[in-house]
Amino acid sequence: MFLALRFLYIKSFMKTENLQHQFGEKPKRLPPWLRKKIRLSERVTEMNKIIQEKNLHTVCQSAGCPNFCECFEKPTATFMILGNLCTRNCRFCGVPKGAPTPPDPEEPDHVAEAVEDLKLRHVVITSVTRDDLEDGGAAQFARTIEAVRQRRPETTTEVLIPDFQGSATSLKTVLDSGVDILNHNVETVPRLYPDVRPMADFEQSLRVLAQAKQLSPRIITKSGIMLGLGEREEELEFLFRHLAAVRCDALTIGQYLAPNSSSFPTVEYIHPDDFERYRLMAEAAGIRWVYSGPYVRSSYNAETLMDVVKETRLE
Repeated sequence: MFLALRFLYIKSFMKTENLQHQFGEKPKRLPPWLRKKIRLSERVTEMNKIIQEKNLHTVCQSAGCPNFCECFEKPTATFMILGNLCTRNCRFCGVPKGAPTPPDPEEPDHVAEAVEDLKLRHVVITSVTRDDLEDGGAAQFARTIEAVRQRRPETTTEVLIPDFQGSATSLKTVLDSGVDILNHNVETVPRLYPDVRPMADFEQSLRVLAQAKQLSPRIITKSGIMLGLGEREEELEFLFRHLAAVRCDALTIGQYLAPNSSSFPTVEYIHPDDFERYRLMAEAAGIRWVYSGPYVRSSYNAETLMDVVKETRLE
């Protein structure tokens, strides 16, 4: 199992470094700030064992996230429900595409059991996009959150949801579960959607965040974007203003790394100084909590945001 974990970790970088893009270009070698040491431990192996025993998926593993060893060590994890096959063809994502199987009715309990076994203080639940389901998988999200809260009430919960094809009913189903943080990623600037997210719509993603606040005014809303896809600074300013306009509370900004040879190419490696500049820009636009850096991902250090939220509400 140790070797399997090591292979998974290294593979996420080799796919980026050795990528031959469709334009015949070779990506530049990873800069020093994007080279991360492997830190496999008994804790990481233990977490992986529990996840496998309960037949669960994590986005950490399915998408080849470079932070999975660090997160597993804490321990934190982002459980990916509704299977491991996505019905959309987003070109930035490493999660497999295909025809998924029906939702597993035992999955919510298995996630809750894993949360209890791992004694997680904060858990993130995400999913593949399930356009084949009438509710987009909203009921499975709700059942999973409710199972976690019943089994381990002291654990705070966060969901990273798809757009549910704009269904306010599906969104309300998730919010009614009592979730603490609702995350929906806009991923990139509107101009790049046709190439990066051809089956999604920027305005619809903004509506998801806006509707969440309308349906549940106290919910903490969160979104995330990737840099290095060819976006322009003025486009990022536009995006930050629009997220602030729908009262998005938190934003993650990270470096895009193409997961495989058929993915949208990594156009640029963004310097850490620029990540800091964009953090300040997003905060100036009106977003309250911004986490920005080369290795930041949607659920990276998610429990830290939850701690900040708790402290703020006590003030």
